[in-house]
Amino acid sequence: MKTKNTTDQRHPTRIVWIIVTAVAVLTAVGVGVYGLFFAQHDKPEPTPTTTASTTQPVPKPTETPTPMTDPERFARWAASALFDWDTATTNRAEAIDRLMAVADPTGEGEGAGLVSDIGNYLPDQATWAKLRTYATRQWLDIETVTVPATWDEAKAQAAPGQLLPGTVAYTITGTRHRDGTWNGQPVTYTAPTAFTLFIACAPSFPECHLLRLSLPDQPLK
Repeated sequence: MKTKNTTDQRHPTRIVWIIVTAVAVLTAVGVGVYGLFFAQHDKPEPTPTTTASTTQPVPKPTETPTPMTDPERFARWAASALFDWDTATTNRAEAIDRLMAVADPTGEGEGAGLVSDIGNYLPDQATWAKLRTYATRQWLDIETVTVPATWDEAKAQAAPGQLLPGTVAYTITGTRHRDGTWNGQPVTYTAPTAFTLFIACAPSFPECHLLRLSLPDQPLK
C-alpha cells in the first residue's frame, strides 16, 4: 500500500492535469448540455430522430466493482460507468458516486477536481429531471482503448515524484447512444465521442483508481 504523507506525492493528480493540459493544449471551453431532449420553446435540441422501437438494454456497470488490477480493464469499466445511465432508475448524484467510489483512496488527490470532471459529462440537475420525463437512457459502445502517443512525453516532463508509480492514461473512442420518448414516439440520438481517463494502479495501489478525466471530446492524442 502507498503511504499517505510524502511531500512529493501530496498532489500527484494535480501534476498530471498540469502536464496533460500543457501537452494536449486542452482549452477550458464551456461544455454544452448533453440533453437528448433539452426543452427550449418546447423544441428538443439537438433534434432527435423518430424511429421504430429499436431500443436495447443499457449496460449496467457494477455499482461497486470487484477490485481491478488490470489498467485497461479498469479503464473500460470506468468509461461505461461514466456514460451508461438510465434516468428512470438512477439520479445524478448516484451517477457521480459510482465513479467517486474508485477515486484516489488516500484523500490527498484532487477529489473535487474529479467531481468537476465527471460533471462535465452529465446533464445538470435540472436537465436530468427533465430527461426523466422522457425516460431517457444513455450508453456507450466502446471502439478503441489506447495509451495516447503523447503520454510518454507527459511522463518525461514530470519531475521525480510528481507522478504516482503506476499512473497511466487511456484514450477511449466510441459512440454515445441516447433513447427515450418524445410526444409518445420512440426517439434515438447517437454521436461519436472520445476522452481520456487518468488511472493509478500498482505499485501505488493494490488495485486501480480513477484520478482525472479530460474534457469531453478533447482527448490526449
